[in-house]
This record gives sequence, C-alpha cells and structure tokens, in this order.
Amino acid sequence: MQSNIQSSKLLKMIILALLGTISLVLFFLNFPLPFLPPFLKIDFSEVPALIASFIFSPIAGVIVVGIKNLLYLAIGGGEPVGVAANFLSGLLFVVPIAVIYHKYKSVKSILSGLVVGTIVMAIAMSVLNYLVILPVYAWFMGMEEMKIEAVKRVTVLYGVFPFNLIKGVVIGMLFIPLFVKMRSWIEQKQAKPAS
Repeated sequence: MQSNIQSSKLLKMIILALLGTISLVLFFLNFPLPFLPPFLKIDFSEVPALIASFIFSPIAGVIVVGIKNLLYLAIGGGEPVGVAANFLSGLLFVVPIAVIYHKYKSVKSILSGLVVGTIVMAIAMSVLNYLVILPVYAWFMGMEEMKIEAVKRVTVLYGVFPFNLIKGVVIGMLFIPLFVKMRSWIEQKQAKPAS
C-alpha cells in the first residue's frame, strides 16, 4: 500500500515535470498579433497546464505554469518581471477553468471555464499591468514612457486587455478539440493516477 502511494506520487511528479517541459517548448513557439504591441505574444504553453489541472487538480496546473516559468528563467530566457507576469497570467487563466471543470466534468463546463478564465485573466492582468507590472518596468527596466499615465492607460486598454481576451479565445479554440480527443485518456488517468 505504502509503495503504491509513493509510486503514485512519483508518477504524478514525473507527469507534472514532463508537462512543464512541454509547456516551455510551446512557450517558445509564440507569435505577435499585427495590431498589438510586439512584446505581447500568443503561445499555447497553458495547454499542458490545463491537462495537468484536469487530470489532478487546479494546483497541478499552477505547478506546471510554475515549472515552465522557472525553467525559462533558469535558461536565461527572460527577466524576472516578465516571468512573474507570465506566471500570474497563467494562474489566472488555468485555475478558474480547472475549478469549473472539476465541479461539473463536461465539455460544456470547459467552455464555461474558458469564458470565465479568459475574462478573469483579461481584467486581472489589465489591473496588475496598470498598477504594478508597467510601473515596475518603468522603474527597473528603463521604460520611461510607462511613467506617463496616458501611455500606461493606452497600453492597458488597447494592448494588454484585448491581447488577453484574444489569447483566451485562441487557446480555447485549440484546447476544446484537443480535450475531446484526449477525454477518455484524461478520465482514465483521473480514475487511476498510478496506472
């Protein structure tokens, strides 16, 4: 019994580490949107986090987002402010979707979760960018223009907010058909995480 629990925990850690690594690879396959600031890029790195959160729990999704960002920081891919912003964005998106999914466990609940997760991420990241992230960039990264209220407001309203809405929709369009294909496998893993 004890060895079963230990092997189950080990398998869970291996799956989360693997999904975190896949998430990092997907993070590099990013693209900007032509009508938004070039530093805002869409990627699909939240997809492995969603899979982890569906198999295990919302916390597992957060761990995968964390692993991706720590690996990205470790290989020198980004600076701490951007990495922290990416972690918060992933957390705000994945957790609401996972919570709603675990409550109802249906494709409809994923659709509802994606809508809620997208709205939560878009609004919360707009507020965080306006109050914290952009001012930190202005102070520590030399982005002097972000000290100007009007520039900050325009960046949030016409950059950060629409970007996060579009990102949520794009990830949702990819994730729903993927989930439909993987549903029986995910549900099998939920029932027997150690198998």
